[in-house]
Amino acid sequence: MSRPPLPPFTRETAAQKARMAEDAWNSRDPERVALAYTEDSRWRNRSEFFEGRGAIIAFLRRKWAKELDYRLIKDLWAFDDTRIAVRFQYEWHDLAGHWYRSYGNEQWEFDEHGLMRRREASINDVPITEADRRFRWSAPGPRPANVLGLSDSPF
Repeated sequence: MSRPPLPPFTRETAAQKARMAEDAWNSRDPERVALAYTEDSRWRNRSEFFEGRGAIIAFLRRKWAKELDYRLIKDLWAFDDTRIAVRFQYEWHDLAGHWYRSYGNEQWEFDEHGLMRRREASINDVPITEADRRFRWSAPGPRPANVLGLSDSPF
């Protein structure tokens, strides 16, 4: 299975890969998201470590059962031949209705078929009020073209 764009990455193809990941995650479809990763992909997400598509799907199901009305923006930070670094922000609320903005960084490593074989994510959650939300497009679904990315906005 191939998942273009393929390494080695250029600025354009790395940014395309980041946007494709953002769109997939905004679908909140664990099975769709998992297809971007190798069968044995290794993850670190906050303090969790796991491996494989089945574990990715289970993780994402738990995540989106807790992080409701999730909306994400990813922004290319750096890249080289097979690696991409992104920064991101996402907003969500818990079952009690408390809103959060989560700030993070991810490092990605890809195989020759364009599948991610390694993902490491560091994330911090900041409580916000509903009035402080910035990401208000209809969800689930991709960020609309008229909603600025992180590099294009003042935050």
